[in-house]
Amino acid sequence: TNPGFVVRITQAGLDYAQQQGIAILEKDLAQLKLPDISGESRVLRVGKVRYELSRLRLRDFHLPYSRITPISNVGLQVSISNAFAELDGDWRVKFLFIRDHGSFNLKVENIYIKISLRLGSDTTGKPTISTSGCSARISKVQVLFSGKFGWLYNLFHSVIESRLRKILEDKVCDNVEKSVHNELQTYIQTLPVTARIDKKFGIDYSLVASPRATAQSLDLDLKGEFYSLAHRSTVPFSPLPLAFPSDHERMVYFGASSYFFNTAGIAYHKAGALVFEITEAMIPKEAGFSLDTSIFSAFVPELEEMYPNMPMKFRLSAPTAPFLTIGPGGISFQPTVDVQAYAILPNSSLAPLFILSLVRNVSAVINVRSGRIVGSLDVGRIRLSLKDSAVGTFQVRMMQSLMNILTSSTLLPRLN
Repeated sequence: TNPGFVVRITQAGLDYAQQQGIAILEKDLAQLKLPDISGESRVLRVGKVRYELSRLRLRDFHLPYSRITPISNVGLQVSISNAFAELDGDWRVKFLFIRDHGSFNLKVENIYIKISLRLGSDTTGKPTISTSGCSARISKVQVLFSGKFGWLYNLFHSVIESRLRKILEDKVCDNVEKSVHNELQTYIQTLPVTARIDKKFGIDYSLVASPRATAQSLDLDLKGEFYSLAHRSTVPFSPLPLAFPSDHERMVYFGASSYFFNTAGIAYHKAGALVFEITEAMIPKEAGFSLDTSIFSAFVPELEEMYPNMPMKFRLSAPTAPFLTIGPGGISFQPTVDVQAYAILPNSSLAPLFILSLVRNVSAVINVRSGRIVGSLDVGRIRLSLKDSAVGTFQVRMMQSLMNILTSSTLLPRLN
């Protein structure tokens, strides 16, 4: 299915992620467990040197140069160069009648690691990650033995260095694969793909397809659907295709289709949340009038006779969910709103007066503030029609000006 919301992470965004991810990998590699090593090295016409290295302890593993790049149709590649490590341990040697033991220090330099990560998604829309390839190459290993028989160590140190190089190369990739599977994939599986917005509504941002890697970015297709926490129902329309612009200069790009916003309209409408009331307390002082029947008596002659000088209240509700469209100029929609007018009687009960049908062109501007996606509405002039009346028939043309003032000064700031 098409996504309602998309995210693009460019190379600049991956560079930022690399700072976080490499720190974790560096910490994991510093926990490498190396096995004891034993063997023998033949010395021509003399005999064999038997050696044993034990209690190998990795003291440091540093990854100073690294980069994460997207690989088309695969996922991500992590490249590490000029890494270095240092470890120590104990040694024991036997040669003819000579026996000796002590400690040693091993310096490993010019380590090159290349890791390929395959990205996908599971049936719940959560991302998955696995290692599709790993290679490690070490070009320099130097063992420094402590002890009094320096000539003896020279008989087998090259063998030791070669074996340690091979063991380290294998262990690095083993640890990388375990780290990706046991830590990174396990962590990703804990990430939620839905979120509560408030007590009534949530949003589903699960993946609708596996992440797509190109030579310049990593693109994510998300469901982007709002829903009611009380009862989630099927949306009666499908999301439209979304296409990214060719720009790759920023770290992260977001894209939203009309599906993203219209599912919000459906969810809020079904839950009865698109209902607003306008009362006297909400009228700003600078408006210069009070919300009572006297101000409407000029438009509705019978109102003053039936409910003289009584305070009023307006209840605004949407008979249908608003449906918006997105175009080059931004977001626009033309909601229909029912305006129910009430007189507030002395005993605080409400007397229904009339219902107006209100149609107004609305446009929205979307922005980002403090890491949150925010929006603000702008409205055009109102068109009114009389839908029902308990105070007789009347013309609504003159009332449009007053309703324009009410919605602009009271309703619009409340919505925003």
